[in-house]
Amino acid sequence: MDIRFLESFVVVVDCGSIAGAARRLNLTSAALAQRLRKLEQDLGHALVMRAGRTVQPTASGLAVLDHARLLIESARDLRAIAAQGEPAGQLRLGAVATALTGLLPDIIARLRDRHPKIEYHIQPGSSVDLYQAVTSGAMDAALIVRPQFPVPKSTGWLTLRQEPLVLITPEDTVLNDPATLIRHLPFIRYDRNQWGGQIVDQYLRTHALQVHEWLELDALDAIAGLVSRGLGVAIVPDWAPPWPAGLRLRKIALPEAGARQTGVLWNRSGARISAMQAFVDACRDHSKDADLMVND
Repeated sequence: MDIRFLESFVVVVDCGSIAGAARRLNLTSAALAQRLRKLEQDLGHALVMRAGRTVQPTASGLAVLDHARLLIESARDLRAIAAQGEPAGQLRLGAVATALTGLLPDIIARLRDRHPKIEYHIQPGSSVDLYQAVTSGAMDAALIVRPQFPVPKSTGWLTLRQEPLVLITPEDTVLNDPATLIRHLPFIRYDRNQWGGQIVDQYLRTHALQVHEWLELDALDAIAGLVSRGLGVAIVPDWAPPWPAGLRLRKIALPEAGARQTGVLWNRSGARISAMQAFVDACRDHSKDADLMVND
């Protein structure tokens, strides 16, 4: 039985559709459907059924799903175990949107040059969801916003960036006083369900700043785009570039506003610990080089 076929089945169940799973696996829908048919022939039972545009597991599919996940995980571990301490195997990584574009590419490029036997599965998500995935063992590491509570002892934390809060306004805004701008112009709020958004909310509460809020969302690049079009002002962390191209913004520093910490959370144990440590080392080197560039 081909482990790739089992993985295809699991991804189809997780995505709920053939098309979504095919995009995640970088396959055509036809190729993915063929994998499913071959797996069903090997097992002698239908594993999925179509319901409109969605796909759901059959009773047989549900029965084998957890075992399939374990087999896939074991196969990933075997590569790392066979390497006998050399960084190898597949790392399951997550990243919030700003880290996915501003931090992860350089880190992976460093690691790829040093340890070409490491493979990667990268999943975007919110800090809350990725934190839970790492602490539950479903993911090896994630680039997230640091939570405002201690991380478990079974995990490690390394801060990569201190991202001070800034007020962003349209480029042609004349006023310079942050408090006046925040109180009198339409306010676009960074989602309070996100850990970074909670830092913004705490700043507003601490300084008793009443806002004329008309929109709340968790996509920082979208917030910046809306502000650039003159639709309001916002308080956001000064996240790692690149920012969206073509923005016409002003960034105004906010004294005593605090900062969002973005870093890497990782599991300290497991069969892929050598690859995991190599990833953390690449994160640390990226952070050191970034600090040198800032201080030059």
